[in-house]
Amino acid sequence: MACLLVAVFLLVLQAYAAPPDFVQSLDLGPGLAANDTLSPPLGTSKCAPHSIIIGVRKGGTRALLEMLDIHPDVAAAATEVHFFDWDENYAKGFDWYRELMPYSYTHQITVEKTPGYFTSASAPERIRAMNSSIKLLLILRDPTERVISDYTQVYFNRLENHKPVQAIENLLVRSGALNIRYKAIQRSLYDMHMSNWLRYFPLEQIHIVDGDTLIRDPLPELQKVERFLNLAPRIMSSNFYFNQTKGFYCIRSEGRERCLHESKGRPHPAVNGTVLQQLRSFLREHNHNFYRLVKRSFDWQ
Repeated sequence: MACLLVAVFLLVLQAYAAPPDFVQSLDLGPGLAANDTLSPPLGTSKCAPHSIIIGVRKGGTRALLEMLDIHPDVAAAATEVHFFDWDENYAKGFDWYRELMPYSYTHQITVEKTPGYFTSASAPERIRAMNSSIKLLLILRDPTERVISDYTQVYFNRLENHKPVQAIENLLVRSGALNIRYKAIQRSLYDMHMSNWLRYFPLEQIHIVDGDTLIRDPLPELQKVERFLNLAPRIMSSNFYFNQTKGFYCIRSEGRERCLHESKGRPHPAVNGTVLQQLRSFLREHNHNFYRLVKRSFDWQ
């Protein structure tokens, strides 16, 4: 029934979501073209998401999705779709979007995650147009640590692609002042982005997951998510084990053990103490503004 209601939404909205000359042509990647005849599991269908993990980048979105996927009543999308934040994808229409979702049974909810949604100016309005009552998950961590993690990901990606790299201090500081135009810093201005989301959704529809706590002790945070999504309590402490080598919790489910990709949890570079203090001082006011918006505080330095 949930899929049927959302399908009606999508048919109505497709008229303005897609360009006039839109022709349904789904490019789903290798082996997943629209005209494939692969038989879906009996009794399943593809639904638009009942919940979306909207961000934040380097906040723990992949960990949250993987851990939530333990729940038998959750069907998780495998890849980041970037439907609501990339204009070229949004122009492909809602049918294209739904086809990228996993097959799910009637008792399951579909969840997708795209960290870029949180910092996108257009994503909140577009998601609301699809489903004004959708439940949103936002996972955040200390914004200063998030900046450094953001840099670390880009640094290693550039190394792997044989591109030149810069020291983090050269990006954080320009002409002796903090470079607040640096994208990694802009993404950590949680108050500015949250204000945009609250224009379209009430706070009650946005559940904030503490990413720092999720890393240290995942179960309590996941139990809160279960309650927010009206899921029966199925995730247990036995679903997690601490990997001493990696230094974080891994997942145990259905007789299998798995850890996040090796790109997760990379060691951060040491940052000049003066520069680090500049960054923390700049973000402090934004953090307090965010606390007021969400009526909650966090243990951020």
